[in-house]
Amino acid sequence: MKNILVIGGAGFIGSHTCLALLEKDYKVFVFDSFVNSSSNSLKRVLEISELKNKKTEPFLKIYRGDLLNKKQLENTFKDIYENYEFLDGVIHFGGLKSVAESIYSPIEYWKTNVLGTINLLETMSKYESKHLVFSSSATIYGSSKNSFLKEDSELNPINPYGNTKLTVEKFLGDIFKSARKEWHLASLRYFNPIGAHYSGLIGECPIGKPNNIFPLITNTALGLQKELKVFGNDWPTKDGTPIRDYIHVMDLANIHIRVLEHLISNKPNYLKLNVGTGKGTSVLELIKIFERVNKVRVPYVYAKRRPGDKCSIVADNSLLISKLKISPKSSIEDMCRDGWKWKNLNPNGY
Repeated sequence: MKNILVIGGAGFIGSHTCLALLEKDYKVFVFDSFVNSSSNSLKRVLEISELKNKKTEPFLKIYRGDLLNKKQLENTFKDIYENYEFLDGVIHFGGLKSVAESIYSPIEYWKTNVLGTINLLETMSKYESKHLVFSSSATIYGSSKNSFLKEDSELNPINPYGNTKLTVEKFLGDIFKSARKEWHLASLRYFNPIGAHYSGLIGECPIGKPNNIFPLITNTALGLQKELKVFGNDWPTKDGTPIRDYIHVMDLANIHIRVLEHLISNKPNYLKLNVGTGKGTSVLELIKIFERVNKVRVPYVYAKRRPGDKCSIVADNSLLISKLKISPKSSIEDMCRDGWKWKNLNPNGY
């Protein structure tokens, strides 16, 4: 049974990944500040895991801490190594993630996302823990004339959030080059995770005002807000609204585990992989599919484009499929159905 540390494990993607790890009989350690997440997500993770597997008790241990606090990081690693012998890998979701917020608070984003990761790698190096999967983002790409973004497409983020993700990727590259025979690293550039676990017990629960499209859609459908703002209907797309590549959060969780297992079982490497479905869906299409699948209305109005937004962001995921032999399974309909089930069962979140 392998020991995996999940940084930011109580968040949206982190909690679903913790559940997927437990279902594969991993011992899971979570390090989280709970600034943008709820500890109740992890209680639900244990509930689901216990219901599904009644033969063995799931192992999940939580450490409250901030990546900017090196002492808290040090104490976490020290406890794991003293009491559980070894740490097989780290999955790093920790950090701030709103494009819009980053434009107005760049100092916080650079401090948390970049310095926090430096502290993590420094601690990992001290404890000879050399397997890391990093949560990167498709926002690191620049404008492209191609309909699909490949890993070698131009890297030119246009907002502070994307800048911090690209900076961390470069930092990891320098770490790998400094000791090629030691580090096993991966940066997963994901596109737009939506949906929820099919049980409806865990899902996306942003603290404060949501920034991502899907919580805004579910809030509108539930009547928690009057209407949904669609930012721009004058983009050069078939219906004038931006196109994105949406991936089910459980597909994303399982891909993280597959990548980590690949790192553990292969020679040192630094992988940079797009994680998406390779299928573009416009904002208007997403709204209409959500309405049709769930038999609800989502009133919307058009608003001006937001600073930092791009027209079309769709993954070329062929490298992921060929190298890891894994690909997303869920349809956009599945994502809408599962995400709405979560919201219906938990209108106020956790």
